Amino acid sequence: MSLAEPASLPDLRLELAPPDVDAPLAVAVLLADRNRAMILAILRDGPHCVCEIAAALDERSNNVSNHLARLRESGLVRASRPAGDTRRVYYERDEAACMAAFSEIGALLAQKP
Repeated sequence: MSLAEPASLPDLRLELAPPDVDAPLAVAVLLADRNRAMILAILRDGPHCVCEIAAALDERSNNVSNHLARLRESGLVRASRPAGDTRRVYYERDEAACMAAFSEIGALLAQKP
């Protein structure tokens, strides 16, 4: 039995430069945490305070605050205090930043044009 010759294989391309995947990787790492992903899903409906999010997730408020801090640092979420209520901070998604993050992941997974 003889092995068939493979159909023309491309030449080796050893000069390939490593791709820059830092931006999509940062988004993927951030969203790989289930609680942070659920927080972003909850905030799709509009602003919520930590106590509301914590109740929805059945998590402690300090844990939710830590996740919100990571999301805030990334720019996906912003915080505000309503006038006259200095006790609560409300969090909402930054839709432009969420779309940019979506684009980063999409660009990594998209087929080459």
